[in-house]
Amino acid sequence: MSQKILIVEDDAVTADYIAKGMTEAGFTVDRADNGRDGLFLASDSGYGAIILDRMMPAMDGMSVLKALRAAGIETPAIILSALGTPEDRVEGLTGGADDYLTKPFAFAELLARVQLLLRRARNGQSGGAVVTALRHDDLEMDLLSRRVKRGGKAVDLQPREFRLLEFFLRHPDQVVTRTMLLEGVWDYHFDPGTNVIDVHVSRLRRKLDDGSDRPLLHTVRGMGYRLGIEK
Repeated sequence: MSQKILIVEDDAVTADYIAKGMTEAGFTVDRADNGRDGLFLASDSGYGAIILDRMMPAMDGMSVLKALRAAGIETPAIILSALGTPEDRVEGLTGGADDYLTKPFAFAELLARVQLLLRRARNGQSGGAVVTALRHDDLEMDLLSRRVKRGGKAVDLQPREFRLLEFFLRHPDQVVTRTMLLEGVWDYHFDPGTNVIDVHVSRLRRKLDDGSDRPLLHTVRGMGYRLGIEK
C-alpha cells in the first residue's frame, strides 16, 4: 500500500500543518489548494489515502469525491470539515467518504485515522467501504442512526456522551489522556481547569456498565482513561 498522501485543502495554514505532520510520520505528500486541481491529482491511483477539505474554491470536496467514485477510483478518503452535525457526517459518509473528521482537529487523531484506512486497504477491504459502525467486545455504536447498544441492550446517550464514546471506540485498549479528550471531543486546545471530563466520563461509565458485571471504561491513574475489558 502506497505511503503517498494527497492533501486537498485551500487553507494554507491547515495544509502546512497536515503536510508537516504527515511528512514527519514517513509519508510522501502531494497538495492541491482547490477542488479542481485536487480531482486531477486524485485521478492518479498511486495514492494511499486522500485528505479532503469539504468547502473549497473551484470545486467542493463532496463534488470531488463523487466524481472520483463515479470514475471507479476507490482511494480511501477522509473528509475534513467545519460542518459537524450528524446530518453533515451522514452526507459525507454516504457520499463516498471512508471517514469524516470535524475541524478543529488533533493531528494525532487524523494520523491514526489515515493509518487505519491504510491497514484496511492492506487487508483487502474495499477502499470505498463506508464506516458506519464501531464495535468493541459487546459494545456497538451505529454512526448513522446514532444508536448505542451493549449486550444487545440500548444505551441512551446525550450528544456529548456519544462523541466521547466514539472517541474511546476509535482508540480501544489504549490510554486516552485528558489532553486527547479536550482536543478530540471538546475541541479545546487548552485546559479549561474544570472537571468537565471527569463528570462526563463518570456518567458514561454508569450508563455503559449498567446491568453488567464486566466494566468497560477504566481510569488509569495519573494518565487518563482506557476502554476495554480487564483481562
